[in-house]
Amino acid sequence: MTTPDDASCCAFDHHRLIARGPLAEVARAAKRALDAGADGPVLVFDERSSRPIELDFRGSPADVLARLAPLGAAPAPANRGPGRPKLGVTAREVTLLPRHWDWLAQQPGGASAVLRRLVEQAQRGDAPKQRARQAMEAVDRFMNAMTGDFAGHEEASRAFYRGERGRFTLLVEHWPADVRDHLRRLVARAWDEQPP
Repeated sequence: MTTPDDASCCAFDHHRLIARGPLAEVARAAKRALDAGADGPVLVFDERSSRPIELDFRGSPADVLARLAPLGAAPAPANRGPGRPKLGVTAREVTLLPRHWDWLAQQPGGASAVLRRLVEQAQRGDAPKQRARQAMEAVDRFMNAMTGDFAGHEEASRAFYRGERGRFTLLVEHWPADVRDHLRRLVARAWDEQPP
């Protein structure tokens, strides 16, 4: 059994949770629900980010599964340009002021190496804030997609952003159970990620 913490995505038929787990399992369950006459809309979300996952449900279940791309996979690049493909390096234009170029020219390893090091340092230093921001955005995406027309949506959203846990819990209590429970998991993770 897949727990909410190790699931990669989830699917809802209107306000009812159909499935949670790996993308292939969720797609199969969503296809079964659609073939059985689901009320709809059937929406599939990435479990961590709440980004919608677009699936093509035409054809047989095998057809649906054959069209799946791995969750989070980038589309295959068309033509390789300059860069170091074996290292996964991509060449892009960077615009800097002359004084920035002068400083980079004085650093050991060249401009690209220095920029990579600076980005790595920034990513490590900002990781907690970035995780907190991403968790907040996941709540916002899910609420906009699933609860926008619910009574108390605006008030619950404000309570969430203010960190008013009790008020938020009270405002969402009457919402459909599957939507409410999923949202509470997202909200708990967002609040837990907040820096002290």
